[in-house]
This record gives sequence, C-alpha cells and structure tokens, in this order.
Amino acid sequence: MKRRLILIVISILPILACSNNTNSEPKYGDSGLPSNCRSYIQVSVDAWRAGEYETEETMNALERNCGAYGQLWDE
Repeated sequence: MKRRLILIVISILPILACSNNTNSEPKYGDSGLPSNCRSYIQVSVDAWRAGEYETEETMNALERNCGAYGQLWDE
C-alpha cells in the first residue's frame, strides 16, 4: 500500500509542476524587454548569434537571470 501511494504521488507531481509554468511561452514587458526566462533565453541566443555579445557575457547573464537563483523564474 505504501509503495502504491509513493508511485501515485511521483506520477502526479510532474503534472502539478507543469500546470502553473510561468515560462511556458515567451512574455515581454511593456518596454518590449523579456519578462520571463523563455523570452530572455531566446533574446540572448539571438544576440550571441548576431555577435553582439561574447559567449562568457551571454552565459553570465543567463545564469544571473535564469539560473538556479535567477530573477526571471517567477515573473
């Protein structure tokens, strides 16, 4: 019984985690700047590909904004 309950909880957690995903689609603020990680990552990759920023700068900014303690996760 205990094992069955654990399996049920484990199977439901991913569904609950995805139901309130604030990064499921790119969002931009009134100024047109990225306001969630999905949009920020795409803008960063596009700028890196265009040669606007070096790899190190891009990776540092991604970590700062969308890393483990990033500012944009809950936006």
